Amino acid sequence: MNPDKTALRDASTVILWRQGGSGPEVLMGQRGAGAAFMPNKFVFPGGAIDDDDGEVPLADLPDPTCLRRLGQQASAARVPALLSGAIREVWEETGLVLGRKQGWSAPGPDWESFAATGHAPSAAHLSFVFRAITPPGRPRRFDARFFLVPASAVAGDPDDFSEACDELRHLQWIPLSEVRGFDLPFITEVVLAEVAPLISRSGPPQTVPFVRNDDMVSGITRLR
Repeated sequence: MNPDKTALRDASTVILWRQGGSGPEVLMGQRGAGAAFMPNKFVFPGGAIDDDDGEVPLADLPDPTCLRRLGQQASAARVPALLSGAIREVWEETGLVLGRKQGWSAPGPDWESFAATGHAPSAAHLSFVFRAITPPGRPRRFDARFFLVPASAVAGDPDDFSEACDELRHLQWIPLSEVRGFDLPFITEVVLAEVAPLISRSGPPQTVPFVRNDDMVSGITRLR
C-alpha cells in the first residue's frame, strides 16, 4: 500500500529560449518565499493543468512526433490539455502570448484575459523534451511535461512582462552559461543538462527522458 496520499496532478512547464549577446538564454523567475512548492527557487513558467484547459480550441498543433510521445504512458485525451495548459501558464506567469491572431471564445474565466489579447492559443512551436514525476513525500506532486519553445514564437515583445501575475518574481532571460549560479531545483538542473544540446537544433529530440517517481517505478526511461 502506498503511504503517500498526496494527489498526483498533471502539469506543464515551458522552457522559453533565445539567442542572447553571450549565447543562448532561458526565461526564468523566482517563486515566492511563502510558496508551498519550491519556495525561493528559480524556475521555468509552468503549473498544474486546469479543468478548462481541455476545452480550449488550439489554433495550431505541434509536430506529430511531439503528439505521439505526449500520448505515451498517458491518456491521449489529455494531450490537448497539456498543450493548452502550457500556453496558459506562460501567459499567466510571464504575460507573454504563444498564439496566433484570431478571435475565439474562452471556455472559462482562466482563459478570458488571454482571449482578450485577440490571439488564439497556438502550440505549433512546442517541442516535448522532458517528463518528470515529483517524488513521494512532497507537499504537492506533479506529473510534469516540459516543452522547449523559441522566443520567436511569442506574439509581441519577449521582454514585456507587464501582464504577468505576481507568482514569479525577478522574471529575466538568463544566459545558459550563468544559470547554474542561481538557486535551482534539482530537477531543473537535470532538465537543463538534457535541453542545452537541443537549443538551436531543428526538429524533435531523438528521445524524451521520463523520470519516474510514481508508486510502482523509480528511475529514468526514454519515450521514443
